[in-house]
Amino acid sequence: MAIAEKPGQCFIADPIRVPRSKAFEAMLDIPRDNEKSFAEGKILKSMTEGVGVVTFNNPEKRNAMSLDMWEGLGQALTELRDNPEVRVVILTGAGDKAFMSGADISQFEKNRHNAQASEEYSRRSDAQRALLANYPKPTIACIRGFCLGGGMQVAMLTDIRIAAANSQFGIPAAKLGIAYGYDGLKHLVSLVGPSWARLLLYTGMRIDSAEAERIGLVDRVVADGQVWNATFEIARTISGNAPLAIQAAKITIAQALKDPDQRDMKAIKAIGTACMDSEDFREGRRAFMEKRKPHFKGR
Repeated sequence: MAIAEKPGQCFIADPIRVPRSKAFEAMLDIPRDNEKSFAEGKILKSMTEGVGVVTFNNPEKRNAMSLDMWEGLGQALTELRDNPEVRVVILTGAGDKAFMSGADISQFEKNRHNAQASEEYSRRSDAQRALLANYPKPTIACIRGFCLGGGMQVAMLTDIRIAAANSQFGIPAAKLGIAYGYDGLKHLVSLVGPSWARLLLYTGMRIDSAEAERIGLVDRVVADGQVWNATFEIARTISGNAPLAIQAAKITIAQALKDPDQRDMKAIKAIGTACMDSEDFREGRRAFMEKRKPHFKGR
């Protein structure tokens, strides 16, 4: 468990002392267990009440992602995925300025200066995005401030997106001479449709959270000072529900989004059978009859 020594500081597992803004500390006012850092403290991982939290902790650059941070993200997600006590994962940004402002452009001269270098960068960062895209547990993006470029791609890969009223969204690829990747565009089109995808990509414009909610890019908009608590309450609700039933929903929705000839109907049937034969199903029935809260174990 992290123990604050002074405002803006905390101890973490490595142990590296990582500075964080007072606004960010106020946002994370829920005790967290097993805190650990990756990428020299720029990716933080913690867990409490069955909820895993991954924080992009690079606030001086509005949480822009370096290659080390991408790899740290993969490590954090893998550990939370493999922890049986974690039932849902929140991704959020440190500070009050950004969820993630995209890639760290200061690294472009070194890591993305031409097509070959960019391909290697994409190969290494794509592996972490693929991990998130195929994540077996529910994921939620808690968004405050800027959510741009690669930040939008990460947010779109999560199952649920909760945004603060002050959030801004955009993909400035056309202003940087970058081709936004197929996977990111596929998710964008699936959420907002081709016309809005064109408008966002062709112009590089930014939209506010109200517009993002209207076009389906985010699921809910919350007042700036309430977004963390609102997000955590949703995560806690998910964590208290039957894990197999949630897994069944996640698998079935993913298959429904595929073309009919690509759907894995056997996977849908298998998870449905697992739910009906589970101890949790029996517990749910007993709890309903006894008028009490069920205690699910995920089996």
